[in-house]
Amino acid sequence: MSEAPNELALAVAGTLGADAVSVNVAYGEVTAVVARDRIVDVVTRLRDAPELAFISIIDVCGVDYPERPERFDVVYHLLSPSRNARLRLKVTTGEETPVPSISGVFPGAQWFEREAYDLFGILFTGHPELRRLLTDYGFDGHPLRKDFPMTGYVEVRYDDIQKRVVYEPVRLNQEFRNFDFLSPWEGTTYVLPGDEKVKTN
Repeated sequence: MSEAPNELALAVAGTLGADAVSVNVAYGEVTAVVARDRIVDVVTRLRDAPELAFISIIDVCGVDYPERPERFDVVYHLLSPSRNARLRLKVTTGEETPVPSISGVFPGAQWFEREAYDLFGILFTGHPELRRLLTDYGFDGHPLRKDFPMTGYVEVRYDDIQKRVVYEPVRLNQEFRNFDFLSPWEGTTYVLPGDEKVKTN
């Protein structure tokens, strides 16, 4: 039987005490914002508290708010199988400020933290092997940041003459402003095949 979100929020707030900046319920889910430097102690207490037993890490991810001084949220999703309950934890950090790694508490968080480092550039102290996970060696930038260009910085292709993969600066053969964005969803001046069957008022 699933625990009511309000009861879970009260239990989480009671367990975390002063370490919880805020605990609230939105859309039926409990979210707790905690201090960045207390995250390891917080997840340890949530795991070990018998009334909560959040023993499983589901995900660690980043969210980018480039207009804020601390532009990133690091979001942790925990699961308590015995309570059939989920919990979202959040901490904030900047581009240069590292977040303590929780991989000592949840070893499964290692790959999630590496992914957040690779795609957002979020740093984690105490991680046993913080290096890129999804992008190529020597990749420039972090592709999920909102200020990362949609075209990227380089193109990758296989060169038959050189018999190897080559990296080249991005070339746009047609300027974005000259693209023809006309599509069936934006309205056309012609009848698409099959549309002649549609009844019009």
